Amino acid sequence: MLGQARPRARATMIVIDGSFGEGGGQILRGSLSLSAALGVPVRIERIRAKRPKPGLGHQHLAAARAAAKVCDGQLTGAKRGSTELIFEPGPVRAGHYSREIGTAGSTTLILQTLLPILARADGESVVTIHGGTHNPMAPPAEFISECYLPALARVGIAANCRLLLHGFYPKGGGAIRATIAPWRDPAPLDLTGEVDWGEPEVTILIANLPEHVAEREQAELAARLRLDAMAVRIEPLPGEVGPGNAVLIRYRAGELVGLVTAFGEPGKSAERVAQEAAREAKLLARSRAPVDPHLADQLILPLALGRGGAFVTNAVTEHARTQAEVLRRFLGLEVLFEMVRPDSWRVQVPGAGDQVKGQR
Repeated sequence: MLGQARPRARATMIVIDGSFGEGGGQILRGSLSLSAALGVPVRIERIRAKRPKPGLGHQHLAAARAAAKVCDGQLTGAKRGSTELIFEPGPVRAGHYSREIGTAGSTTLILQTLLPILARADGESVVTIHGGTHNPMAPPAEFISECYLPALARVGIAANCRLLLHGFYPKGGGAIRATIAPWRDPAPLDLTGEVDWGEPEVTILIANLPEHVAEREQAELAARLRLDAMAVRIEPLPGEVGPGNAVLIRYRAGELVGLVTAFGEPGKSAERVAQEAAREAKLLARSRAPVDPHLADQLILPLALGRGGAFVTNAVTEHARTQAEVLRRFLGLEVLFEMVRPDSWRVQVPGAGDQVKGQR
């Protein structure tokens, strides 16, 4: 296993500039994960400096407090609007944890913060998180269970996630529950071969909105993806959920699932939601890349904590490059991004492996 929990030890504090790269909450969450997983204190400065409302928001405070909870960590500066946070982690503790965000803030982003930490505990953990499950700026619960966790299973991380109740922005009210086992046998990742994604499977989620919204999306998606309209499934959700709307486009290639999503928002037409989803889906399918750009962002950190690996994606985002820089500052590792062709990038992530075994 990648290191047992040990008593708090003094270590040189790492300083992270929260304004570099994409300059958003990802820098904070990645720093919290690495700090707790490695047992190294961190000071994050200029948090979200590039955002219209800089500093810690409700969602970011929830992530920081959740990370502190699972490792007996100490937080300084943990208040709304703060642009600097100090996190001093203690030993990681397996257990049953529950976190109430209190808004439509993303449950899945908090889970992704906690997973690399709890995977280094010496026992199984169960985490229940209440809040938003389907937000425009975060991976939906289906992406976690169908894409993210199966990819992590390939490197030896055994975890599952169940959607308990849908929660759309801005109401929230949803919940997920994840079980995370100790990471005992890390393995390198190899997702570098081209895949044939086949025909898309399309689902429209609709909750407490007029039926014509889903019907217009159905017609637009059928036309854009060259499908029979009846092949685009509309799934009405229970009356207590929503209002909310999401488009999910799945591709399958053997055990791999590619999932593209788009969300309805106030002022955005149903046609535009469908067009955005179809455009991204066709780009993924044409590239034949086994890893979509959003999954690429999310794989870099756990790979670096394990044995590393390589994968091919159809685009490299600023989020991915920012995550790579956070890793470099914590572990001294250089992630390599190599363009094979405009819609195919090879990403090589070195693994800290044995280097981090003794740090907890």
